[in-house]
Formats: sequence, C-alpha cells, structure tokens
Amino acid sequence: MNIKRREFLSNVTLGSASLLLPNIVFSQSANQPNELKLPELLTGNQQQGKRAYQLSVQSGISQFLPGLNTATLGINSAYLGPTMKLRKDDDVLLRVRNALEESTTLHWHGLHVPALSDGGPHQVIEPGAGWAPEFKVMQDAGTFWYHSHIVDRTGEQVYRGLAGMIIIEDENSNDLGLPAEYGVDDIPLIVQDRRFNNDGSLRYVQMHRDVMTGFYGDTVLVNGTHNPIFTPSSNKVRFRILNAANARTFNFAFDDNRQFDLVSSDGGLLNAPISSDRLLLAPAERADIVVDVSDGRPFRLLSLPVPANSPFAPRGMMRNMHPLNTENMDILAIQPQSNLRTSEALSPQLAAINSMEESAATQERRFVLSMVMGMGMGMRGGPGGRGNRGGGPGRGMRNQGNFFINNEAMDMAKINHRIKNGSTEIWRIENDSMMMHPFHVHHGQFQILDRNRVPASAIESGYKDTVKVGPGETVRFIMRFENFSDSENAYMYHCHILEHEDNGMMGQFTVE
Repeated sequence: MNIKRREFLSNVTLGSASLLLPNIVFSQSANQPNELKLPELLTGNQQQGKRAYQLSVQSGISQFLPGLNTATLGINSAYLGPTMKLRKDDDVLLRVRNALEESTTLHWHGLHVPALSDGGPHQVIEPGAGWAPEFKVMQDAGTFWYHSHIVDRTGEQVYRGLAGMIIIEDENSNDLGLPAEYGVDDIPLIVQDRRFNNDGSLRYVQMHRDVMTGFYGDTVLVNGTHNPIFTPSSNKVRFRILNAANARTFNFAFDDNRQFDLVSSDGGLLNAPISSDRLLLAPAERADIVVDVSDGRPFRLLSLPVPANSPFAPRGMMRNMHPLNTENMDILAIQPQSNLRTSEALSPQLAAINSMEESAATQERRFVLSMVMGMGMGMRGGPGGRGNRGGGPGRGMRNQGNFFINNEAMDMAKINHRIKNGSTEIWRIENDSMMMHPFHVHHGQFQILDRNRVPASAIESGYKDTVKVGPGETVRFIMRFENFSDSENAYMYHCHILEHEDNGMMGQFTVE
C-alpha cells in the first residue's frame, strides 16, 4: 500500500506536519522523572488443553505523587492490570476472582468472543465470587485491552484502575522486523489523565460539566507512572499506545517533530507502515508506532491541542462553555542509552487486509448520537457518596435522559437490535451533538467505509472497534456478525466517553 504522506495528513486532519512545535513549558517537566513502570507480563499456563490466566480484581494503595498515598483498584496489583499475551488459535481460560467489596465485570475490548464471555454489564462478578470465561482466540496479531464494564459505574471503576492491555501474536507477527521484546523494545503505554486532591486521593465527578463533557484530569499517568522516563537500549522502539482516558482525546507528537511509522490500529496490523509525525487517539483507540532513536538524542512524547479546525473539535455551545482537548501535555521523556543495539529492518508489507465489499451487506442500520445540553442531572449519592469512601472519587451522576442513541437511553431489559448470525451489515453513525463521540461496538472488528461520503483515510484502512464521530459527522462502517449465536445474551454498542456510556449513550444487540 503506497500512501503519500501529504494525503495521509490531509485525510486525518492531524494538523500541519511541516510546522515546528511551539515553545511549550510543561508543569510536569520540572519534576523529578520516574522510571516508566511496566505492567507484569502474563503468558498463561497450560491446563487441560487450554491456556489459563489468573486475575484477581482487588483494591490497593498506590503512590503516584511524592509522599502521598492514593486508594486505587487494580488487577493482580494495586493499580491497573498485567499485560496478557495471547496467541491466535489458542483456547483460553480466564479465571477471574472479585476481591472487592463491590460488583464488577471485565470486558475483553476488541476481542471476538461469545456474548456470555464478553464481560459486558450482564456478566456481573459479585464481591467474593469468581468468573471463568472460555474462548478461542480468533484475532490476528494486535493490541487490545480489558476493563471494567459494570453498568452505571464503568467510568468510576476504570478511573480507579480497572484496566489492562492485551497483546495477541500470530504466526506472521514475529517475521516482520517489528520490535517484539516486551519491556525492552516493545513497550506498552497506557495513557490516562487524572485529578488529585491535596491529600493524594483521586478526585472524580464533582459537577455537571464532568458528565456533560466526560471527565478530564490535569495530571497524566502512563502505566500508572507520573512524569515517566524511558531509556531505550535499541535503535528502534515499538510503542503500543492505548488511550485509556475516560474522555480526553490525545494528539500525540514528539517535541522534535521526528517521524514515526504507524504499524497498527485497533484491530491489528495495517497493510503497510504509514510515516507521520501526528497521531490522534480518542478514548479506547489504540495504535502501535515504531520510532527510530538511533541519533541518541533525548526527546519527549507530547499531546498537543486538537486543532480548532479539526472535524473532531467541539462546536457551538460546547466550544464556548467547555474547551476540550486544548492543553499541551507532557506524556513521556525518552533518553536513549549511549550504545544502542541494532534493530531489524521493518518490513514494507505487514498484514493482508481484505476489504469487505459494500455489496455484501444485507442491511444498513442507523444510529443517531445525541445529548441534551441541560442542567437536569441529579447526583448519585453526591460527590461524597458511597464511591467516595476514604477520599476516593465520587459515585457519578444519575442519568436523567441527557444522552441518547436513536432517542433512547440505555435500558438493561431491552434488546435494541437482533442481528442474524452470519450476516454482514453497514452501520451508519450520525452525531447530532456538538462534541465528538468515540463509538465502540462489541462482538468484533469493523472496516470504515466513509466519513460524510468521503472514503476512509489511510489511517482508518485497518480493522477498528472504536471510531471517532465528530460533531455533525456521519460515519459508515461495515461489519460481519458471525460464529456465535445467542438470542438471550447481548453485546453492547456505546460511546466510549465513559461518563456518557454510564449515563445513557449505550444500547444492546444480539446475534442469533
């Protein structure tokens, strides 16, 4: 696939790549840097023909800021979870134990699994109970993740730490010259923004704006590390970037404008590397990039403001009342070692992606995303409610009919769509609001057809499970619904701004 860089940048509207970055002073950069934490790598154990993984959802105490303890949630640790490495065609058994004093779930985001193993809001794990989903890994190589999906409280539990990365390998992925040594040249970056009280406790939803826009923090954590630094030992590094923020969109770039190769999106490897110097990721989107550090110079990964003329920038009242994604943020300092190991050459061809033909679709469904710009939202227990024990984050705000898909708020008792197993459908997503919504579908991956009737750009040519839909935009994608038939257990579709999801912008479908 031969993509011209100018065409790529124009299509994805990531800003002019020819402009030098402005002089930026970062509040975090003056602080003492901390070595980037790397989540434990779990490869599983063979048990009765299945690869088994043990996961304990638990509470803990973390120290993000010097001298301050923070009450958090984690999986096998105090905050976040281990990176699980799976392999295509493996039969997997996940043994999950809930050691919390509250109910939870774990959703395998982006994986093609049966509805009963999906970990959505119907697969609740009660306090002290366990859950043991089994499934066959059907994805090609890629970067995926897992997180809480408990109804009404997904935002709060993910915010407190219930998330982790999944890496899938296949028989071809290690033959492409991609950096692949976990923690050495293959580095997970789980990027989140958080707010802290003076005592170090996490601050969550406190006001109407925190729900209307989604929750924004003023402090960046990467793998739970504040002000992180990474020291490469090889001349090329693969960063697996996951936007695990509740609401913030990150506009990634390096402070010296160096180019990188984009090699993977949500659903796995692209046809070929794409060279760029900007990467815009909404909540739940992932991308793998390969960066050349052979010049030995220190540099930084930043998040720049989303350009005001971007189709994903807020409009009208939302722009005037609630500036979104307008900050410069320092993400990661990178300081290469003096003697760098030579990396393999990156293959010019990565994965064979067969485009689904629009003519194969038997139905087109329409989904309209809308929100009411009102103040009629009541607190669920108030900022100091049950979720705020010990100075922790607030419980969240109760949906009062402010967020809709097709004029309906989420109803756990209602199946919104029933889809025939084995069918191919086109979904038309229309955004009738003044801010961007990242739209996510459970069950598997899709391919984007067009935006406002303009064919999908190069960066969106791969498989996706989450798509940015800007204010006033219409996005169409095509998706196969196959392999699993279940008329009673539902999959979800929803906005992945977690406060929107928790407050109504979600629906359900069965494949039967």
